[in-house]
Amino acid sequence: MLRLTCPHCGITAEETELRPGGEAHLERAGPGASDEGFEAWLFARKNPMGVHFERWRHLYGCGKWFIAARHTVTLEVFGTYPAQTKAPPADLVERIRARLSARGGQAEPGAGAGDGEGGKA
Repeated sequence: MLRLTCPHCGITAEETELRPGGEAHLERAGPGASDEGFEAWLFARKNPMGVHFERWRHLYGCGKWFIAARHTVTLEVFGTYPAQTKAPPADLVERIRARLSARGGQAEPGAGAGDGEGGKA
């Protein structure tokens, strides 16, 4: 079971007290987007085998949205930060890199996180 710490209220909660919200750091398709661009924004999501940034809502707590960085295979949670953040914090990215390199390096965390990429394996 996942245990995530809400960065807003500081409470560590099990995933049953939270609600997942999908992939984080997606660029919304604007009014001038092509049909393909809008379709990609609406339906296409990454499903990486490695580090993934995803949105969560502290449903039975403060009710606020936040982003969690976790490994999709091991379910290791690297950290959380407020959903209003445009890209993963640099210290979190460095912490992920350090942990992955200590294990033999599996993935680049947050590769292209600002352009909708969640990470890659």
